[in-house]
Amino acid sequence: TLGTQTDYRDGEAQTDPYSPEYIVHGGSVPELLTLATLTWGRGLPAGLEEMAMIDRAREKRAWEASLPPMDSPSNTAKRLKMMEEMERKEWAFREQEIEKLQKVRLEVLKKMLRRREENQDKVDAKRLCDYWQNRQRAREEKIKKIRHDCALMLRKLIANRKNMMGKLDRRDIIKEYTDFSSQTYAPLSRIGFFPDNNSDCYVVKNFYLNTFTGLCELEASLPGSVIQLKIKAPKPKCIMTKTGFIKRSARLEADLAQVHQ
Repeated sequence: TLGTQTDYRDGEAQTDPYSPEYIVHGGSVPELLTLATLTWGRGLPAGLEEMAMIDRAREKRAWEASLPPMDSPSNTAKRLKMMEEMERKEWAFREQEIEKLQKVRLEVLKKMLRRREENQDKVDAKRLCDYWQNRQRAREEKIKKIRHDCALMLRKLIANRKNMMGKLDRRDIIKEYTDFSSQTYAPLSRIGFFPDNNSDCYVVKNFYLNTFTGLCELEASLPGSVIQLKIKAPKPKCIMTKTGFIKRSARLEADLAQVHQ
């Protein structure tokens, strides 16, 4: 009635296929022994390259069986000629294999170089973007400082222009009181005036609002209509038409009332 389940597949715990021991009878060379160098994961299961290798081994064994015996000078010369031709074929095949391997390595090297160039391009683009952002930030800060200095210099020039001749102006009290933006109505904090210090002087202090006895006297002086409130219940809206249908504007209220019931 109980079952277990592992966190791994059976294929992940599978070992290499079992290769039993074998005994070769004297005088026999099985063709299967030519594949003894192949193991699981290294040639097995056999693919196209392994099948081509098996075909070449069969052709070589057939060629070895077709060699003439070395019983006469003519057979010896023929045998040497056949061996030289086979050696040239093997060297040509090895050169083809080397060229194929070099092409594969060249393609892998091209991919690695292309990937490295792409990564380097990304790094360069990010570096340029960061540099551009830093330059833009520095430019904005410099423009902000230039504008601030320009406004400061303009205010100084305007202040100096008001008194170009360096004359001392007498205080005009009438002008100060007629101008509501003057120091009389709106003094500045930098000349020693802080309006928040005496803010309590504007607070309304009333005997009837701040003391309990004042509240009692205020309540006794008020009429009863102010103290005793009368609440009128709202009349329900007419949600039905003359024919007995619910109005479209009151349909949601009817649905809510039904849900509430």
